[in-house]
Amino acid sequence: MKEIETKKFVKNKFSEYYQKHSSSLQPPTLIEKREFGFLMFTGRVMVRHKGFKNVDDLAKSLKTLVPSDVYYSSAYYERPEEEMEEKGWLGADLIFDIDADHIPTPCEKIHDAWTCNNCGITGKGVLPEKCPACGEHRFDDKTWPCEVCLESAKTETIKLMDMLKQDFGFSTKEMKLYFSGHRGYHLHVESEKIQLLDSMARKEIVDYIIGLGLETKLHGLVEEKGERKASILTGPSLNDPGWSGRIARGTYEFLSKATLNDLKEIGLKKKVIDTLIKRKDAILESWKEKGPWGIIKGVGAASWRKIAQHAAEMQAAKIDTVVTTDTRRLIRLNNTLHGKTGLKKIEIPINSFESFDPFKSAIAFKEGTLKIIVQDAPQFRLGDQTYGPYKNRQVELPTAAALLLLCKGMAKVKGEE
Repeated sequence: MKEIETKKFVKNKFSEYYQKHSSSLQPPTLIEKREFGFLMFTGRVMVRHKGFKNVDDLAKSLKTLVPSDVYYSSAYYERPEEEMEEKGWLGADLIFDIDADHIPTPCEKIHDAWTCNNCGITGKGVLPEKCPACGEHRFDDKTWPCEVCLESAKTETIKLMDMLKQDFGFSTKEMKLYFSGHRGYHLHVESEKIQLLDSMARKEIVDYIIGLGLETKLHGLVEEKGERKASILTGPSLNDPGWSGRIARGTYEFLSKATLNDLKEIGLKKKVIDTLIKRKDAILESWKEKGPWGIIKGVGAASWRKIAQHAAEMQAAKIDTVVTTDTRRLIRLNNTLHGKTGLKKIEIPINSFESFDPFKSAIAFKEGTLKIIVQDAPQFRLGDQTYGPYKNRQVELPTAAALLLLCKGMAKVKGEE
């Protein structure tokens, strides 16, 4: 047996895909005004400032270049192929990237790992801001698209879509939703209302969505002096618009499910926790009127502020803020392959998102099997089958499952001598 270069093998498979399926490419709106970029297999070099008049020209280029990843600009340009300062910016779509990398999950310590490029120290879980051993900021990291991670990304995406519809007034006709092909989702808003917004204006949208600097007292949770100088606490109602209603609904949801440990973690005192647990039914019932603010003896204003602040944090949507504020961002092209998984970026009908299964719908390679040597891989599912875990084993897997491990650098191909 002899080892075949993995990268070359994967590139050949990607080439086969684009030769057979180039007709399925879905070009962006006004393709002739978009910049395209290709991340190449060789040297991981990005080839940018490409422009195409139509999808057929784009398809021919993909067949020739065979990149690992294909991107296009959120921006519209007069001259997409010129250097940045000469392109002639005309506007940009509003892009949101919801990625499991930005969402804490209990499973990340199991399947995600990082290595410091300077000192070689390794760790599990979320990538640190700097190396705990040497203080450097450069890492190699390996992440995994597990079902728990993608379910958490789906939850954040649903919160985001609700904000965009209810608080910003966008319709579903102005939104396009995609599975990224890896660990999250992309939401595009294409509307003339937002195309000319600059980065600062987009940052205002981001700050609202993530609840940056949100103070509950500015959203209805206030103490007022009563007739006898006693303080009266009032708070938002479930049906209030904007963040007021979100704080109220978040408080209701939190207290309806909160465990003893949940209440401890937000810094409440034992007596307050005991009261909240004991009076849970009364608290939930109170939402039929004006809510529990100030009516539960033993739970003061300071405790309600902690609860409301936590509720606000839970209602905020976790997004990649840099992507949304960038008016010239390159984003992955629909129906192209993701170089880290071999899965497709695909559009999702918004009305069927909750039942969407990326591990079924995004499979690009549906025929054949491959023999590979797996160094170390967690258990995972593709389609209706579950595979692994594997460690230092030769296995024969369906092409899609094998390519996922090859793209992740967890396996190598062996060929006949």
